[in-house]
Amino acid sequence: ILAVSSTSCIRSKILSSYDMIMIFLSLSRFLLQSWMMLDLFLSLFCETSYYEENLFVIFKTVFMFLNYSSLWFAAWLSVFYCIKVASFTQSFFIWLKQRISSLMPWMLITSSLFSFAMSLPFAWDIYNIHNNFTAPLAMTNSSERRVTMKASLFLLVLLCNAGIALPLIVFVVSSILLIRSLWIHTRQMKSNASGFRDPSLEAHIGAIKSVFSFLILYITYFISLVLILSNTFLPLSIDEAICIAVMAACPAGHSVVLIWSNPKFRELPARILHHVNCRVR
Repeated sequence: ILAVSSTSCIRSKILSSYDMIMIFLSLSRFLLQSWMMLDLFLSLFCETSYYEENLFVIFKTVFMFLNYSSLWFAAWLSVFYCIKVASFTQSFFIWLKQRISSLMPWMLITSSLFSFAMSLPFAWDIYNIHNNFTAPLAMTNSSERRVTMKASLFLLVLLCNAGIALPLIVFVVSSILLIRSLWIHTRQMKSNASGFRDPSLEAHIGAIKSVFSFLILYITYFISLVLILSNTFLPLSIDEAICIAVMAACPAGHSVVLIWSNPKFRELPARILHHVNCRVR
């Protein structure tokens, strides 16, 4: 997705709103997946170095920044689809439809700054909790330390939920509006159908399936992220491993659906597969 969107911008010398969202989203997803793999590798095989104060704080803060950014960019993609495809007659919706191209760069930049701002307090809370976990027992009363750690952890989870709830609401609302609009339009097309296969009708049904799958993947990712951040499971347990696997699979699944549903993105993998098959033969 990143390669195709970047190439399209270079060839046309124009950065469209859609390509802009795709570049931001695919880049944040790529960095997030890479960071999660590195984080998991260090936590398993370099445990002593990983839990050093500065490194631990940096890893968790960057992880949260990439998470916030990825969630926001996916939400803006859903908003973009909703505004471009859905047919509503409200004045605000028409106003957005006319200005989405000029608003989108500011929406992406603002959400990036918001993600950065939300990750900084997270770094401070991680620092406090890390000190509570690593401070020797003789330095402080154990019950007092436990209460402080729980209070910090509660504030940390509250902060995370506040940071990820807003893009979730934006994504869910725009997706539901888009599905509703597509469903109404599809029913109208079915009632006017002549009995032959209508490519436009099939395209609408395919769009509904794609948006619905986006919604399921986004909510699944959100639930897994909340479970991980709230320390629901024991460290390195099977339940935690499943959550981490789901968190890695959902963005990948979203990208696969984006490629599958867009001929522009399908073209490059098809050319690569054709080239590989020719080489094998």
